[in-house]
Amino acid sequence: MPGSARLCLISGLLVLGLAVFNAVSADAFPPSLQRAEVLAGMAGVGLMLVSVLWTRAVPRNPEAVDLQGDQGLVIADGLSETVRTELAWGSLQFLTATSAASILVSWDDTVLLRRGLITDRDFSPGDICRRSTQRQMLISLVKTALYPGRQEFDAVLPGLPAVMVQPLGQRGWVVLGGWSERCFTRSDERWLGGWAERLRRQLEQPVVDD
Repeated sequence: MPGSARLCLISGLLVLGLAVFNAVSADAFPPSLQRAEVLAGMAGVGLMLVSVLWTRAVPRNPEAVDLQGDQGLVIADGLSETVRTELAWGSLQFLTATSAASILVSWDDTVLLRRGLITDRDFSPGDICRRSTQRQMLISLVKTALYPGRQEFDAVLPGLPAVMVQPLGQRGWVVLGGWSERCFTRSDERWLGGWAERLRRQLEQPVVDD
């Protein structure tokens, strides 16, 4: 709870407590005192309600998870220089401009890119990746602990608290893992969708030998 909201809650409790004490200690209870007690009680409850709304309006940011992995950059062989440059540039932007901890790009059952915190485990797409392909839309797991089948992303990095999966047409995916729950924004989702479309078009171009 933010400090200002906590102060508001304490003030509300204090006003309500003083109103109750005043009513209990009074020798008589004339209409004027009754009206004052009602107003004081409403003021105390109102202050406590404000503190609750304040807390919801300014929620506490989720803490980053201590993820285990090796910092690295692995790009598959046999790619054109254009695609290699696009993979390197795009992945760097996500790792520096968003809350991403790890990024993986899979195309035609081959991992083209791992960057950030990475593992050497074989990536095998599961139900969540296939569902994103069927729907041709991004799937965002804001809190992976709530989703069955999240283990398919352990090959990206074990214990990722948040994941975004963006299909590359019918042939692959971009998987982005975050440092904490609910760490990705709507802007991050739009940026991932746009970059994935650009990357897909480049991957579909035939490789021309120099």
